[in-house]
Amino acid sequence: VLPTLCLIPGCSAAPPIGQPQPFGPHAIEPSAAQKGGALKLTAAQKSSIGRKIWQNESAGKITGLTHWNDGEEFPSLGIGHFIWYPKGFNGRWSETWPEFVNYAMRQGLQVPAVGRNPDCPWPNKPSFMRDFNGPQLAGLRHWLAANMTIQTEFIAYKSQEALPRIMRAAPAHEQVRIKSNYEKVAASANGVYALVDYVNFKGDGTNPTERYNNQGWGLMWVLMEMKNVPAGQKAAREFSAAAKRRLDLRIANSPRARGESRWRPGWHNRCDSYGRAL
Repeated sequence: VLPTLCLIPGCSAAPPIGQPQPFGPHAIEPSAAQKGGALKLTAAQKSSIGRKIWQNESAGKITGLTHWNDGEEFPSLGIGHFIWYPKGFNGRWSETWPEFVNYAMRQGLQVPAVGRNPDCPWPNKPSFMRDFNGPQLAGLRHWLAANMTIQTEFIAYKSQEALPRIMRAAPAHEQVRIKSNYEKVAASANGVYALVDYVNFKGDGTNPTERYNNQGWGLMWVLMEMKNVPAGQKAAREFSAAAKRRLDLRIANSPRARGESRWRPGWHNRCDSYGRAL
């Protein structure tokens, strides 16, 4: 179990757009991974990993805590850019903001009311940007900036939760190698950061909709891609290289209209950070 730190609940938010409702389908039940997964993080590691993830996702800027990318149908919130779908939209990517809200509330935190809506109350980017400096989005950013630790713990939880799911989804002949590679990478501090960050960055790889030409790029696919190297720093560096290979394959297989090659430099820079000591 991840050690509990003293958390500051942060601020209360302005009245919501619409009334918040329970997130029933998104509720996270305790799992074996949550009770005792492979990753054990100290408070110092969580702080370091949280700062690196925030830097990766939005250059450590407060304004990046509520973000809506051009060309996307949804915003991304928090240091991990947790996805939040507007009502009626069901995209290819796994939605994580409602899961995070449930996780934070189970830890006793008071999430701003607008953030407790099951669906993003802004239907598109123009409406989101009109309200960007208004009380609701400003309140969310203030709360997220004051509660970095719970976001890091949730991201670590998602990484811990991923391995059993990967083992169930992976081909039988790959399962021993996947588990071995996971443990080799986890043997170094920056390897732990890599496992935590990559699941948040590109998912665990088990969602069949997150593939192009039946080839994925999430954690499962990176662990299968890795060459056989010793545990520790060599494994962390090989994880970094394998992640870049899978992301390059994603770009090659992606629909041309998406223009995914423009993301290659940023993706490679992020993966390069996995091979460097914390």
